[in-house]
Amino acid sequence: MKRGSRQRYLAIIDSLYAQGAQAVILGCTEIAMLVSQQDTAVPLYDTTALHAQKAVAWALTDSSS
Repeated sequence: MKRGSRQRYLAIIDSLYAQGAQAVILGCTEIAMLVSQQDTAVPLYDTTALHAQKAVAWALTDSSS
């Protein structure tokens, strides 16, 4: 991973926030490997993590009822 890539993504996130975005969706699996919530104050939503959490919750739901 190149440091410049992380800095570029963070600049884009900051720009979106400055334009009124309230959060940023990390809609590609590789982006979450590049930037994390620790890197910015702008709320980030990692779709890979969200889908995995919901899949586990669904799998653990009692389906016999």
